Amino acid sequence: MEAKAFGRALLGLLILGLTLACGLAGLERVAIPLPSAEPFSTLEALFTPEALSTPETVSTPIPWPTSTPLTPDTGWQLVRPGMEVRSLNVPVEPNMERITMVRIDPADLRIRVLYQPGAGYPVSAWAQQTGALLVVNGGYFTPEKLVTGLTISDGERYGTAYGDYAGMLAVTHDETVSVRWLREWPYDPQEPLREAIQSFPVLVKPGGIMGFPADGDDGRSSRRTVVGQDHEGRLLLLIAPRGYLSLHQLSTWLAGSDLNLNTALNLDGGTSSGLWMPAGPQIDSMIPVPVAIAVMLP
Repeated sequence: MEAKAFGRALLGLLILGLTLACGLAGLERVAIPLPSAEPFSTLEALFTPEALSTPETVSTPIPWPTSTPLTPDTGWQLVRPGMEVRSLNVPVEPNMERITMVRIDPADLRIRVLYQPGAGYPVSAWAQQTGALLVVNGGYFTPEKLVTGLTISDGERYGTAYGDYAGMLAVTHDETVSVRWLREWPYDPQEPLREAIQSFPVLVKPGGIMGFPADGDDGRSSRRTVVGQDHEGRLLLLIAPRGYLSLHQLSTWLAGSDLNLNTALNLDGGTSSGLWMPAGPQIDSMIPVPVAIAVMLP
């Protein structure tokens, strides 16, 4: 009897095993929902927290991706022989201006003034059309896109010479480049100039002296473009595109900076300001400009 009972029990176990095996095989084809009353501790053993989280169940907001913070000062970076680029932060409470500048050695590259009377292009288009390494906007112009101050482009003269309060970027036929204060170095119509732009105010006077006092400024801030020359004769083209600096603030910063400037001249600003390098910083002017300064290969 015991043997028969044992046999019946063994047969029952085999049948139960086959039934379970068939049921487990079905799991490959049938999704069996977890019981709603299953404790979290058990679920945690089966799933990672990431698998349990959905947009409906995540209680902590997911932050939006943020851009990489800008380096406070990149330092001078060589782009090619005779051309260096630098960007740095300038605190203007409660804001932060970001100044981008390009330093040029006129011995290695050519400086040109581009002008098309009655027409205009964003500085990006000037760069594309001319193949320039760098283009910044030039001096002031009328709504009809005609320059107001003296402008010389490839030997052709336009506009009217400003008084001694103004300054001038000048390039002679032998490629000598200067940034002047007209009171100390007046324009001579007999000069052999091939390229020139007059503008104002002078932000740094010869010798690195702050050139625009607080009482000469109405305090308005705007986008700014500057051309300067350091004590080693290198040309500096600079843009402050966020629009946080007044002329006096910019003048004070330039004179006190480590740029070793001898002179610096304010160019047209506001919506005209732009600095465009096909292989570098690209800050376009907001409007077409009829006159620009270009840096070209020799």
